[in-house]
Amino acid sequence: VQLQASGGGLVQAGGSLRLSCVASGGMFNTVDWYRQAPREQREWIARIFRDGSTEYRDFVKGRFTISRDSAKNAVYLQMNGLQSEDTGVYYCNTQPPSSWGQGTLVTVSS
Repeated sequence: VQLQASGGGLVQAGGSLRLSCVASGGMFNTVDWYRQAPREQREWIARIFRDGSTEYRDFVKGRFTISRDSAKNAVYLQMNGLQSEDTGVYYCNTQPPSSWGQGTLVTVSS
């Protein structure tokens, strides 16, 4: 299964974006969102399990919401209250991770 993220862009601080993650080559169970800020390591930020339960890193709790549409084989990341620190390339992947896609760039201007 390969997952591809999309939906990034340039947004002002305080704004919102919705990222999409679409699977090809099969169905997925648990999906993670990661991000990689400039000059930083890739870090995990959110997870959704097959049953729809979710987990988040503390610094995105209350601002980001992960959801899934099994009929479309897709997972979404709704990001509200974006801050400059949220700038980076966002990736989605299965758990455990398979190959990494290109990710989608989110740039938050202050």
